[in-house]
Amino acid sequence: MEQIVSNIQKLAKDKHNENKKFFDKLKKKAPKNLDYVMQELHDSEFKRTDCLACANCCKTTGPLFTLADIERIAKHLRLKPQQFIERYLRIDEDNDYVLQSVPCTFLDSENYCMIYDVRPKACREFPHTDRKKFQQIASLTLKNVAICPAAYNIVEEMKKRIAL
Repeated sequence: MEQIVSNIQKLAKDKHNENKKFFDKLKKKAPKNLDYVMQELHDSEFKRTDCLACANCCKTTGPLFTLADIERIAKHLRLKPQQFIERYLRIDEDNDYVLQSVPCTFLDSENYCMIYDVRPKACREFPHTDRKKFQQIASLTLKNVAICPAAYNIVEEMKKRIAL
């Protein structure tokens, strides 16, 4: 897994133009069964993928924190929401709450999330490859294939399965 993670950015960069063209076509003419196909590809990939062996998403990017996330996590940590914000978050250029730094503060040395049961919605849904109306998140997926080996594999399989 280490080798795959260390190569994922190069692999994604090499495929970027091809993937961008594919997603541009997908946006224009998504197959009716796209959500079904994506759910199948997602489930199949995550039967083979052990996120604990990678955790590249937690090491290299930070999620957005919604107000609901902040309240839930703060309660779990026995903090007031404002204390949680001051200790762990900052406001980014898009005016969203994000972590003050990466890797994620809540990632332990074994790649376990110390707040897994109450983790942000963005973490629960990452890499978003099983999302409904998948064609609407093409730009996000193009970013995620450079972070997540599973997302990379799903997109590669998707290109084989969906003729555009």
